[in-house]
Amino acid sequence: MKALVILGSPRKKMNTDLLLEEVIRGLKSKQVEVDKVELSRLKFDPCISCYACGRTGACYKKDDMTEIYSKFDNSDIIVIGSPIYFNSVTAITKAMIDRCQSFWSSKYVLHHASIDKSKKRKGLFVGVGGAKQGKEGFIGATMVMDLFFKAINTVYMDNMLIDNTDEVFVGDSKEMLTAAYEMGVRLAEE
Repeated sequence: MKALVILGSPRKKMNTDLLLEEVIRGLKSKQVEVDKVELSRLKFDPCISCYACGRTGACYKKDDMTEIYSKFDNSDIIVIGSPIYFNSVTAITKAMIDRCQSFWSSKYVLHHASIDKSKKRKGLFVGVGGAKQGKEGFIGATMVMDLFFKAINTVYMDNMLIDNTDEVFVGDSKEMLTAAYEMGVRLAEE
């Protein structure tokens, strides 16, 4: 089993990254092969809505996103982690999602999905908000993730939504870290 874990935070070793590392540890405890991608280390342009993908099913741009497309297709588990900025995912996470328009176009416009539709994939979103906001503060992000997972033929299994991290650093919370680890284990087992 293979998992693709995407860090949509520009900050390493901070709240979102620490939670993803625990999810990864949980996945690996069940012998899942994990590929972690840090979006902030990649060089890719945003979607310019040229609609080439609506004609061909593929993005014409050749940059670091090209490698990620096949990783989505080859993965059994997809985990996206992002801090919450203005009640949604970060700009770099959204730019990555927008560049996956080619999956959407191939599936819904061309009716010939460029990602294997027969493969069963499971998806998890890890959203981390600094302010105390409750679930309402995550609605924008979870709506984006729902549509994204549908486009990449992935069953949106669960969310791990953490708020108030301006007051409580994830690295100091054994409870949050344990919950993230257990989420990884559950994803591998379900």
